[in-house]
Amino acid sequence: MRKLYRSSKDSMLAGVCGGLGQYFNFDSTLIRLLFVLLFFIGFGAIFLVYLVWIFIVPKEGEV
Repeated sequence: MRKLYRSSKDSMLAGVCGGLGQYFNFDSTLIRLLFVLLFFIGFGAIFLVYLVWIFIVPKEGEV
């Protein structure tokens, strides 16, 4: 069973998008672009989701 972790190798801010890219086997750059697009379309609501993921999803190698 795979687990979602924040990436320690593919990290720009906190490793959330890099971890999502590894989990879904998808390019993390496209996930980052999607987050930026959703930030401007959703008036910043995705920023709160990103902050929650920083504190809830463990960093790779910590667990």
